[in-house]
Amino acid sequence: MASFKGKFFALVMRNRHLLKGKLKPEVITQDSSIIDMRANIHKSAMKMARKTSGVNVAPADYTGLYAEWLTPDGAPDDTVILYFHGGGFVSGSAKEHRNIVSKFVKRVSVKALVFDYRLAPEHPFPAAMDDSVEIYKWLLEIGYAPERIFFAGDSAGAGLQFSCLLKLKELGIALPKAVIAMSPCVDMTLSGESHTTRLEDDPCTPIGSTETWLGYYVGDGDPKDPLMSPVFADLSGLPPMMIQVGDHETLLSDSLTLAKNAEKAGVDVTLHVWDEMFHCFPLLSPMFKEALHAMDEINDFIWKHIKLSRKV
Repeated sequence: MASFKGKFFALVMRNRHLLKGKLKPEVITQDSSIIDMRANIHKSAMKMARKTSGVNVAPADYTGLYAEWLTPDGAPDDTVILYFHGGGFVSGSAKEHRNIVSKFVKRVSVKALVFDYRLAPEHPFPAAMDDSVEIYKWLLEIGYAPERIFFAGDSAGAGLQFSCLLKLKELGIALPKAVIAMSPCVDMTLSGESHTTRLEDDPCTPIGSTETWLGYYVGDGDPKDPLMSPVFADLSGLPPMMIQVGDHETLLSDSLTLAKNAEKAGVDVTLHVWDEMFHCFPLLSPMFKEALHAMDEINDFIWKHIKLSRKV
């Protein structure tokens, strides 16, 4: 059973339209303005973009799209998390995620490189995947060993990192040490039953948003393309992965199917389905106990693999 605070946060999210002075929840269609949505997200994110004490922010010397380093005090020099931001493949940026990722890296005491990738509908698949591959290759070029690199991401970003891994595998490029996925979006066909069974429970996903935004991301492509929808891919050879997902989110089936397929392919999988929790709740740590405990699990997972890599 979820904690009182956990249920309270879910209630707030479910009724956030009332806080905006609207009587009905938001409905997303192809007539909804992407420009307005991005502007609203940016405005809200910048309001929260206070500097996190103990975390240094610096632009990266990357010549592609914008990227920035978030370095907590005392972080090891040889280890980095490549962080894939969420936003339904249509919104989000490194700067807009700075606040939540700063708190993330401060908890795990490992620096992160957070990067922008091209967004749909202007840039459908494979643009974001290609951008991800390029910045990973850049990390290798500037001296980071694959066994010292971790992938982490939330929502669409959590799904994008698996597309990146599969493309790297196809290209014969050494893969990172391990992967942390919070509520990954990995099935562009929306075939999972939770898209129906969790529709009324999910407090975070606006009505119609998944269908609309993934439609933009797919573009003219095939939603069953394994690089676009990793649930249809051969996952053998991928690094150890931790997947965290809430029982009350429409993307639950994506996580369950991905974990099942990865285990069948021989991948070391740690899956935790959190009772009554919602989309990407660990990023709200330490506001309620489930988020705090989920972040503790991520911390333990990362440091277990850091220690293993240093024995090599």
